[in-house]
Amino acid sequence: MEVSITADAQYSKDNPSWLNLARCAMLCNRAEFKVGQADVPVLKRECNGDASESALLKCVELSMGHVTEYRNRNKKIAEIPFNSTNKYQVSIHETDDPNDQRYVLVMKGAPERILDRCTTIFMKGEEVPMDDQWKDAFEKAYMDLGGLGERVLGFCDYILPGNEFPPGYPFDSDEENFPLTGLRFLGLMSMIDPPRAAVPDAVAKCRSAGIKVIMVTGDHPITAKAIAKGVGIISPGMETVEDIAERLGVPVVEVNPRDAHAAVVHGGDLRDMTPEDIDGILRHHKEIVFARTSPQQKLIIVEGCQRAGQIVAVTGDGVNDSPALKKADIGVAMGIAGSDVSKQAADMILLDDNFASIVTGVEEGRLIFDNLKKSIAYTLTSNIPEISPFLFFILFDVPLPLGTITILCIDLGTDMVPAISLAYERAESDIMKRLPRDPQHDRLVNERLISMAYGQIGMMQASAGFFVYFVIMGENGFLPVRLIGLRKEWDSKAVNDLEDSYGQEWVSLHSPVPSLFE
Repeated sequence: MEVSITADAQYSKDNPSWLNLARCAMLCNRAEFKVGQADVPVLKRECNGDASESALLKCVELSMGHVTEYRNRNKKIAEIPFNSTNKYQVSIHETDDPNDQRYVLVMKGAPERILDRCTTIFMKGEEVPMDDQWKDAFEKAYMDLGGLGERVLGFCDYILPGNEFPPGYPFDSDEENFPLTGLRFLGLMSMIDPPRAAVPDAVAKCRSAGIKVIMVTGDHPITAKAIAKGVGIISPGMETVEDIAERLGVPVVEVNPRDAHAAVVHGGDLRDMTPEDIDGILRHHKEIVFARTSPQQKLIIVEGCQRAGQIVAVTGDGVNDSPALKKADIGVAMGIAGSDVSKQAADMILLDDNFASIVTGVEEGRLIFDNLKKSIAYTLTSNIPEISPFLFFILFDVPLPLGTITILCIDLGTDMVPAISLAYERAESDIMKRLPRDPQHDRLVNERLISMAYGQIGMMQASAGFFVYFVIMGENGFLPVRLIGLRKEWDSKAVNDLEDSYGQEWVSLHSPVPSLFE
């Protein structure tokens, strides 16, 4: 991840605004460098912790240096970890300033949540009231960075009054016996986690295969929309309701949602929707992005897709994704970045954390399914040509066309090896261009396969076999009409004057050969 400072401004390391922002990024951060990497360049060091926090750690380490030592000098007293409900993280620290022993509260999280808790902003070394002008500047910076597909975090702090929070004050994170409003806004930091190069092609392959890709994220809708467009989840030319309203110059409420092929749904709006509303979104929009969602809402989205009769696969790596992973028809957890809880809830674990691997798995699954059907169909086709000679033998009393030893030779020799070889067939050229199969009707062995194996291919093989049988018998004097009712005489050891169609007499193979001296 790369981290950049916001608002097109350049800060020196001595700038008070940057110093306070960097302090917040260093202290309100649970990521740590792994030990034994002192000689490794900062950007190549491995970290323990969340990817976003690791990016922030590397940023402030490059700028300020000695983050670990700074944390040791500013001991953490209390902490409220980040959760998907609050969307912020808080920690309280001692300060290493001998002239000021007051505690400092630092907070980071979703920018809109951070701004709502701030009443002042720190600019050019001064704390000024947060007025509409600064809020407009915040919105512009937020939208600009989010529109680039960057993940934006807001930062704020608060120097706790010494008379209310003296040294040794018993901070309680559960009771929250310290202020979480009236804070001082410090700034924004953005980071970009570029999608893997294979993801756009994988998304396009999913779409051609009839697989609908829905993006569900905790990012801001602007960021989520930019990322979705970058990887092809929202195709070029596909407009959302907001895009149509902007193009027509009308309010969003005047646009019919069904006119938009794509949709970006905010978690706050999703909270007020009924199941019927969610079903309508899933049914009428081809490309959908859900942003700022909670774990409960992820579960609701999965249930909505399943109500529509879809087979749902969910990918996730965090504890918050576990309910959706468990509810989905197949849950896919990340093997590298995934939490232990998500791995236990999932049905499958990706060892490379690559979305493209899921598409490769779908293609491999379709190939296996196709090859199994080919092997089964090939094996079943021999049943008709093997049983039909016995039926003719019984019903029309013809000499037995196919013996037991011959059937074993067919089954073990000409059936088994080709059936096994079909399992190694390469994929058909259109394997990822077909629509997903109907799980209720398109099973491994269905009516179509049976009719093809028995009714068409099997009958053709049987006809070819009987053609050869009648030709050979005819060449030896027994025309087809003569064969009917011939079985008893043909098999009898006592009949030594069996007459063929041309009046020739045949001696039984089982009769004793007369001696020349008799």
